[in-house]
Amino acid sequence: MTVQVPIRTHYYQFDQQGVAFNMWYMAFIEEARNGFLAAQGYSLETLLGAGFDIQVVHTRIDWTSALRYGDPLVVEVMPGNVGTTSLGLDYRFLVAGEVRATAAGVYVIVDAALQGKAALPDGLRAALTA
Repeated sequence: MTVQVPIRTHYYQFDQQGVAFNMWYMAFIEEARNGFLAAQGYSLETLLGAGFDIQVVHTRIDWTSALRYGDPLVVEVMPGNVGTTSLGLDYRFLVAGEVRATAAGVYVIVDAALQGKAALPDGLRAALTA
């Protein structure tokens, strides 16, 4: 199950050469993750409403070519490993079908009240393994 999430970029995310600042890729990942979850029928709002939160514990980004101002960015998101309290997602940053970067993220589910790790809610697990 691959989901393509269009990302709207903004002028302030680019340097004087018109290339996206590296730090913005983390924001693009966050937006793509939330779009992926919503497309799977388990939005971030659903997760938060159930008393949970999601935290990044690891991210890897590999760049192959520059994302330039005005490029129509689409982030392709695919589920990775689904554990007891964590999940992985893989990302491909695409411009007109060309891969500009790849990334992988590992997230842990947190009980918002206790601020500690929690098991993946059943609805989220079902959405990730459907």
